[in-house]
Amino acid sequence: MKLGRIKCVVWDLDNTVWEGILLEDGDVKLRDEVAEEIRRLDELGVLHSVASRNDHDAAMAKLREFGLAEYFLYPQINWNAKSGSIEQIAKSINIGLDAIAFVDDQPFEREEVAHVLPAVLTVDALGDLPAILAQEDFRPKFVTDESRIRREMYQAAAQRDVIEQEYSGTSEEFLATLDMRFTITRAQEADLQRAEELTVRTNQLNSTGRTYSYEELDALRTSPDHLLLVASLTDRYGSYGKIGLALVERGQPAWHLRMMLMSCRVMSRGVGTVLLNHIMGLAKADGAKLRAEFVETGRNRMMYVTYAFAGFAEVERDGSHLVFESDLAQIQPPPAYLVVETD
Repeated sequence: MKLGRIKCVVWDLDNTVWEGILLEDGDVKLRDEVAEEIRRLDELGVLHSVASRNDHDAAMAKLREFGLAEYFLYPQINWNAKSGSIEQIAKSINIGLDAIAFVDDQPFEREEVAHVLPAVLTVDALGDLPAILAQEDFRPKFVTDESRIRREMYQAAAQRDVIEQEYSGTSEEFLATLDMRFTITRAQEADLQRAEELTVRTNQLNSTGRTYSYEELDALRTSPDHLLLVASLTDRYGSYGKIGLALVERGQPAWHLRMMLMSCRVMSRGVGTVLLNHIMGLAKADGAKLRAEFVETGRNRMMYVTYAFAGFAEVERDGSHLVFESDLAQIQPPPAYLVVETD
């Protein structure tokens, strides 16, 4: 088990969320303990979705009747293999398969998913669900303000995606319609729970893959030799929350960027280099070069590309541990469609 590793629980419907088979019984009965667990986990910031072999319209109507439809992101209600539906959910939410648990009453369905997607945690819907879903895998260390509204932020993102798909102009023209505001501040004590959560939950856009505890981050925040920065993003549809974190050790002749990460949910917003460029500007103003640590994790190739795109060159390599360096001769300005605010 790993504390809080499950980011999304994917539910079957027949004899799982409700008792009975919808297309055969019609008048199925909601399993109250399941509804309670869905709502409880939602409060903790754990997301939910559906992978069910069913009639889409009938199943969604029943979920609305039970007051549960709003809890499920990107529900996959069709006649396809459950493994394919789960892959689509992971892609839509942009999380790894190892962050998904699948709950189903049928051993065959669980075994099919386990065979095709061994990283997914499978759960017997007829077991003691309250006990299973209370285990460490489903229990984040901290429940932050952002945890409680995580589902709403993903739903807002889905709304943006629909609007973007319908937009007839270029990607940059669409981004300019969002009125995006990117804020970079020094981390305060109130930011630390979310900062720790970011190091635990962020994999693809994480330069080292290392996690930091609340206590470690607090010590670094108050260290005179370090700079701990938090980035947030908002647009006309609402807040993306705190989506970036960077740890810099200041010194001469070079500053050292020990860690930088960005939430995957802003990957398509063209803001991936804004925090890095801000740090580059601070180092240059101090008369230093900037070195950046990078550890290949197998999932963070995009961060390698980010450093290369910003003009960094590889100067050291020890296995999977790399060091990049920039002389800061050229620092890219933020994109025209973005307002950047710093403290």
